[in-house]
Amino acid sequence: MINRCAWVGDSQLEQTYHDCEWGVPAHDDRLLFEFLILEGAQAGLSWLTILNKRQGYRQAFDDFDAIKVAGYDEYKQLELVQNPQIVRNRLKIKSAINNARVFLELQAKYGSFDSYIWQFTDGQSIQNHWSAVAEIPASDARSAAMSRELKHHGCTFTGPTICYAFMQATGMVNDHTTNCYRWSEINNLNRA
Repeated sequence: MINRCAWVGDSQLEQTYHDCEWGVPAHDDRLLFEFLILEGAQAGLSWLTILNKRQGYRQAFDDFDAIKVAGYDEYKQLELVQNPQIVRNRLKIKSAINNARVFLELQAKYGSFDSYIWQFTDGQSIQNHWSAVAEIPASDARSAAMSRELKHHGCTFTGPTICYAFMQATGMVNDHTTNCYRWSEINNLNRA
């Protein structure tokens, strides 16, 4: 029997996400944009809900091509609000389009979004040592700083808690609990 983090349920989708993606350092701008949008979409919902809609998001948002998403017009927004494959929240959809525009501005200014976003952890993955899920914070000083900066640039749905979830998803922090088999794998990955 594999020992995973306690938040992982029986869903194969959730287990695969935990085992293969969560906490793995991500430096690809397209993937970082995907998580920026998905974490904002999750606000008030379970992550499993978003995982179940992830493929729908990829189709609806042109495989998270930030240039295409930034160009979405009112007609496209109305189309997205009607799409049952995604979270049909008008504010979250508008936020995704707005954040795509900010994402492109930051990409242009810093050479890549990766260069911009990883500055909040000094380019390193933070290796936490939580023994239980209850110890894991909902946010921290780094996610608060990230939130302030992203909001300063015009991003929405990027509060400290959403930013911390983004950091967890993209491996900016390793929040696997120490009894989870992935904790040491991610820790060793970051030492390589």
